Amino acid sequence: MADVTLRGIRKQYGAVTVIKGIDLEVKDGEFCVFVGPSGCGKSTLLRMIAGLEEITDGSLSIGHQDMTHVGPSERGVAMVFQSYALYPHMTVAENIGFGLKMTGHPKAMIAERTAMAAKMLQLEPLLQRKPGQLSGGQRQRVAIGRAIVRNPEVFLFDEPLSNLDAALRVQMRAELSALHQDIKATMIYVTHDQVEAMTMADKIVVLSAGHIEQVGSPLELYHRPANLFVAGFIGSPKMNFLKVDVALEGDAARVTLPGGGQIDLPLNGRTLAGTPVQAGPMTLGIRPEHMNADGRGDGVLTTRVRLAEHLGSETIFFADLTDGTEVTVKADGLAPQRAGDSISIGLNARACHLFDQNGLAVLNGDLTR
Repeated sequence: MADVTLRGIRKQYGAVTVIKGIDLEVKDGEFCVFVGPSGCGKSTLLRMIAGLEEITDGSLSIGHQDMTHVGPSERGVAMVFQSYALYPHMTVAENIGFGLKMTGHPKAMIAERTAMAAKMLQLEPLLQRKPGQLSGGQRQRVAIGRAIVRNPEVFLFDEPLSNLDAALRVQMRAELSALHQDIKATMIYVTHDQVEAMTMADKIVVLSAGHIEQVGSPLELYHRPANLFVAGFIGSPKMNFLKVDVALEGDAARVTLPGGGQIDLPLNGRTLAGTPVQAGPMTLGIRPEHMNADGRGDGVLTTRVRLAEHLGSETIFFADLTDGTEVTVKADGLAPQRAGDSISIGLNARACHLFDQNGLAVLNGDLTR
């Protein structure tokens, strides 16, 4: 079993605490992604799992064995870094097998494992090339192959695709996901790109300022964000937030929108985290893809288009409400509106979220229910 368990993990540099008490379980065979803005502590946390950073406080176990004070080479993990870190004077085959050579493995075993990794990663025609003769994606495959041959219990990836161009990132995302399906190993992956997290992960851990904001599957975080931070971070374009006033009308929350319109959100007795919806100022959240540029919906906003991005398959409108609030709307690719046009935006009540004055979700949209 290659599960990873963190209990009360903290990291301090002098008087500065960068990891502020992390509790987390990554199950055997799971693809877990740490995501968050730059400086949130995700890479530091990964390096602590790898043993490259000392744990200030708390405990770490891998496969039910305490690894808190065990050296990196004894933890049964392999790490793939943002930089490929390949030896330029060695061939692809030599780079892949170098770690095994340094630990004294027999030549026959090194050759066998290198051939296996090369076949898995489609590197067989490139085994005698030097890194300087490879593309960025091929170099990253070599770095992954170097991790595979070690046959680790846990793979750790620290933003491995950030040096690649957009098209190659998409390709490598698919290849990494296929690799995970093939070898069924535990993988922990760090990225600041929420699209990478959504497309690859079984479990996403959203981090901010050294602590966990929410843990869940990609769709759980998308449909049921726990707070404003997660709601705004997960999803592209990000969720729209509107300052609203809420009144309770029977089993519905009557929301007064900017500009004076209203929309009734059914409550059906639902609460989140035991917090009932209460009357007063709140923040309404709705995703750009749940707004209609044709004015049809349970509530309507009047906007003026500031910028229209016509992408063919879809159109993204950046618009301003009458009170100056900026909203983003994802519409059909054939939507004709241009910058300067006034459009009525329809809202789907079942897709609306409410957040209290502390930023905590008290009502999530129920599109999946």
